[in-house]
Amino acid sequence: MPDRTTGPESPSTPCRATAPSLALTRRQAVAAGLAVLATPFVARSARAEGELRILTWEGYTEPAWVRPFEEKHGVKVSIVYAGSVDEMFAKMQGSKGADFDIVAFDTSSFKRYIDGGLIQPLDMAKIPAAANLSPAFRDVPPIMHDGKQYGIPFAWGSLPLVYDKTDFPAAPESWEVMWDPANAQRLIALDDANNNITLAAMVLGFKDPFNLTDAQFEAVKQKLIDQKRLLLTYYAGFDDGVNIFEQSDIKAMFSMGEPQVTSLKAKGVDAAFTIPKEGAIGWLDCWTVSAGAKHPELALAWIDATLDPKVGAYLSDEKSYGNTTDEAANVRAGFTYADKLTFLETPENFEKRVAIWNEVKAAP
Repeated sequence: MPDRTTGPESPSTPCRATAPSLALTRRQAVAAGLAVLATPFVARSARAEGELRILTWEGYTEPAWVRPFEEKHGVKVSIVYAGSVDEMFAKMQGSKGADFDIVAFDTSSFKRYIDGGLIQPLDMAKIPAAANLSPAFRDVPPIMHDGKQYGIPFAWGSLPLVYDKTDFPAAPESWEVMWDPANAQRLIALDDANNNITLAAMVLGFKDPFNLTDAQFEAVKQKLIDQKRLLLTYYAGFDDGVNIFEQSDIKAMFSMGEPQVTSLKAKGVDAAFTIPKEGAIGWLDCWTVSAGAKHPELALAWIDATLDPKVGAYLSDEKSYGNTTDEAANVRAGFTYADKLTFLETPENFEKRVAIWNEVKAAP
């Protein structure tokens, strides 16, 4: 997302607030389906003492596989959810990775995590379940550096335009609906630097939205300032966006991913998503091991456990994320529009994008 911020959430974000209570809201919605998934997901390995600390997006640490993992390894899984890519990076950078063992983020972020010394190469011999990855996710250049692999693809999706069908009986054809004065104060967008700048560049028709010139940056900044004047607010995190949409009679939003539609429908909103003519941002979230991991072996065991195809099927069937290990589940969930997505890449300058985004938010 969830930057999906999601990535999805996420994919993904392709999916993301830090408060644990927000995660519980979505977990309760699928509680009835957890019993049948009580045991299948963990490979056998030596038991480890202590705590596995995970920084991730909401939806990636469900009880269906967290609880069996805890029981198998004799550990406690401690989870922190991030609301955006920027927030996640700040949390890792603040402790040089020492606060977490496992982190999940999308392909656009690998360069700055590697350059910052925040993640470590993976010992692939200790992740045998990587053989379960679908062919499309076995050769992903951004997760490689100097011949070493730093991430394992886990979930994917888009940051689509989500809308209320009551207001739009036909799906909006263009992202320009988010700049239409007729919708003023009934629009929301995620609070995320990189994704907003990338999307604005796509809407403006720039060929490479990840490598902008100074003139293009100025055009993007003005485009986003123009939009800000029409927005009710920016939102931070998956559930925050869903709640504001439902409570404030929102027409449309720049979303964190497909699962927000499912949550909106559960609240009685006649919501849907679309990939407009300009396309949409695509995300591919990956598990990584923190450079400051206290339990790197346990972290590798976690990655291995989550690559069980049953976990992949659950991600798609129950959480509405694209998965990397069960293609049939992707088809069932309707994840068949990858050709319309612009998958995230490392941008030309993260720091510049954050600075410009701060200027946008500070604009009157």
